[in-house]
Amino acid sequence: MASVSSQPQFRYTQPPSKVLHLRNLPWECAEEELIELGKPFGKVVNTKCNVGANRNQAFIEFADLNQAIAMITFYASSSEPAQVRGKTVYLQYSNRQEIVNNKTAADVAGNVLLVTIEGADARLVSIDVLHLVFSAFGFVHKITTFEKTAGFQALVQFSDAETATSAKSALDGRSIPRYLLPEHVGPCTLRITYSGHTDLSVKFQSHRSRDYTNPYLPVAPSAIDGSSQFTVGLDGKKLEPESNVLLASIENMQYAVTLDVLHMVFSAFGTVQKIAMFDKNGGVQALIQYPDVQTAVVAKEALEGHCIYDGGFCKLHISYSRHTDLSIKVNNDRSRDYTIPNVPMVNAQPSILGQQPVPAVTPTQQYAGPQFAPAEQGVMPQPSAGWGSTVPAVPQSMPGQMLSHPYMPPPGTVPPQIGPGMMQLPSQGSLPPQTMVAPYRPDQMQ
Repeated sequence: MASVSSQPQFRYTQPPSKVLHLRNLPWECAEEELIELGKPFGKVVNTKCNVGANRNQAFIEFADLNQAIAMITFYASSSEPAQVRGKTVYLQYSNRQEIVNNKTAADVAGNVLLVTIEGADARLVSIDVLHLVFSAFGFVHKITTFEKTAGFQALVQFSDAETATSAKSALDGRSIPRYLLPEHVGPCTLRITYSGHTDLSVKFQSHRSRDYTNPYLPVAPSAIDGSSQFTVGLDGKKLEPESNVLLASIENMQYAVTLDVLHMVFSAFGTVQKIAMFDKNGGVQALIQYPDVQTAVVAKEALEGHCIYDGGFCKLHISYSRHTDLSIKVNNDRSRDYTIPNVPMVNAQPSILGQQPVPAVTPTQQYAGPQFAPAEQGVMPQPSAGWGSTVPAVPQSMPGQMLSHPYMPPPGTVPPQIGPGMMQLPSQGSLPPQTMVAPYRPDQMQ
């Protein structure tokens, strides 16, 4: 994949400016996506979206000139370009020094709030808890929840901007009352801004989205079991049937993730039999097959929400697959059957990331989990030897600085369900019984 600096349109001679010009954006790119793109380099104070004849260009303004320079410098020297929804975005300095008469959605009062839930167990805050909290200020029309680089977030729609403003003023920076959360969920803080949306689109009632104005809206089939009952746990998440095959989706894929990288990560928990990578919805996903369900459960609980590369890059979202035995017809850079190690490699199709050097890793090499300091802003993470003492240095085009999570169990033992440094996730068999929740009052916010 060509770097941004190789594009003839990249303007080196333009004087630096706090305002950056972005091109080749996805259709109807939202302000939240632009802010998310610039967030690693500094504070985005202003945006202007959907400009140009094709409405695929935009401008973002940083609070400081050095922040804009850091973003341009980083992507000019990076082997991987900036991306929004998997689409390459071209960057250059703008010839303007500020964006005039255009505020960010976060500064303009609206009836929809963007809520970021902070805390180690933020993902375990259910949509029902959010509804209970925000309903104290007025009728909540709709709620949708999702995960971004910024963390676990929700959009909460009220009938008018006045009600939304009242809720924002009272709840921003406050913690959700402890009695509203299950015992195993730690403290969670709300960070609230206004969203540019005015009417959320909710097609199904589920554990991730609700429309409280339409009781006849169909319930998502994925949230119902065979007896027509919701299969949702106390943490608001769907109780998935366990499987020996995991489906891994990779978010914020700024660096190359090859089949060998996935094998290194998932082999830390047991023997990986097969891996198949594929493209879906503009992103990269993979199916990883273990010999038994128990090993897959341990890997899922330990790796869910963690990042392959330091700095929040290549975040893993893992669910159970309906498959039990993958059909690998050929060994190449997108699929591998490790139960037949002597099958010759065939490059049946090119990687979407272009020609990438493959690390020289054997199936027995496992992640030892050393501690790394966070990479500085604007600096490409340097290769590390975190995958064992015998692993050679990773080439420059494959940044190898991994997150410092001690995934590895002692040799010859089965990894524990929860170990030091792992995300504390409740097991399905140990969920506390449902208890009656007392009515919520806003004066009880911490």
